[in-house]
Amino acid sequence: QEQLVESGGGLVRPGDSLTLSCAASGFDFSWYTMTWLRQGPGKGLEWVSTINTDNDTATYAHSVKGRFTTSRDNAKNMLYLQMDRLKPDDTATYYCEREGLRGQGTQVTVSS
Repeated sequence: QEQLVESGGGLVRPGDSLTLSCAASGFDFSWYTMTWLRQGPGKGLEWVSTINTDNDTATYAHSVKGRFTTSRDNAKNMLYLQMDRLKPDDTATYYCEREGLRGQGTQVTVSS
């Protein structure tokens, strides 16, 4: 069964850091470009970042560029999102996705 499972969300204060993880199973993770998306309260789904299969090129939304870093470990079938200098506007459910498959999401709340 193909599956993506996010973890690592939580409640943090503005300026804090948090790392999200996405565990892939049931398919050859190394074949797929992977993407992080998020959906804030009352907002639509927003693209956050995409990383290529070789872990050497990642692109970011303007709103997170310079603060978030996407990486992957193909040997462990894991995708990561390192989030630094978090802001209240980063509050959202974060999803990892590959073509045709999305995880259930992990909640990140940034509040003082």
